Amino acid sequence: MFEDIDARSSFDRSANFGLRCLKYGSPNAVPNAATAALPSPARDFNREKPVSDDLFRAYKSLYSYDKTPLNAVVESVDESDENWKREKVTFAAAYGNERVIAYLFLPRKATPPLQTVVFFPGSGVILSRSSAGANLYTRLIDFVIKSGRAVLFPVYKGTFERGDKLTSDYPNMTSFWRDHVIAWSKDLGRSIDYLETRPEIDRNKLAYEGHSWGGAMGAVLPAVEGRIKVCVLVVPGFNLQKSLTEVDELNFAPRVKVPVLMLNGRFDFFYPVETSQEPMFRVLGSPKEHKRRVVYETGHNIPRNELIKETLDWLDRYLGPVK
Repeated sequence: MFEDIDARSSFDRSANFGLRCLKYGSPNAVPNAATAALPSPARDFNREKPVSDDLFRAYKSLYSYDKTPLNAVVESVDESDENWKREKVTFAAAYGNERVIAYLFLPRKATPPLQTVVFFPGSGVILSRSSAGANLYTRLIDFVIKSGRAVLFPVYKGTFERGDKLTSDYPNMTSFWRDHVIAWSKDLGRSIDYLETRPEIDRNKLAYEGHSWGGAMGAVLPAVEGRIKVCVLVVPGFNLQKSLTEVDELNFAPRVKVPVLMLNGRFDFFYPVETSQEPMFRVLGSPKEHKRRVVYETGHNIPRNELIKETLDWLDRYLGPVK
């Protein structure tokens, strides 16, 4: 709770709430700066408008890349889990001389060709420097694998072992941020390129699951990557910080046309309901009958049983039940 701020009504008496007491040693014990209000970024998405289709096509061209050889290598295989086999793979990135790292989870009890979910995690991966030590956020994807679907977890530029000077998932008006957003899109594209080389993967049944930071990126990446068929966005919303227009979520969300499930918390301070969550849901270009938003009485999280139920129901609906 030190980092993931949350707020409830002062009259809330939930069973898991404790009692906080405070006694000051002297009237001047607390400096004014400690109790002063902190300025918050703000955008009014009811007034802002996405760019035209012609301009968006120009922006989208920045995300294209040459389909050069992947030179893929299976670096290691972990078969210690009874539910899946995990392969660590690497392949050539679409820029520079870098290589993308990705973890491919293959369910043991499923018949190929496999439906596959490509995962984009929360911002905790930005400051971590070991994908092995982070346990790969398996709690957010284990139920997908147990349902009989494969999961690919790419290590995106600026995260884990691929860390650089990126320190936050908050957008800003720099070319550095813009270049990273474009790199993440290319990492996603190359990851799907790799999946298409695997005979056990059904290339026509690919989903995107984004959590928190990855949920916000769900307003951008599926607008560029046309092979994604369905999206599950967990605690997402529009960022209230501005970025350069060629990577601004507002310009991409209307071009996301695939079915989208949004799972939100009513007391989420990262992505507030009225200023962030609702505008994102409204602007998404998916037909009304193919987008769904569920709001829970939580902060920047949702109940795990609901995450499992809603996610699997959505994947079953748009990719079909697993064989």
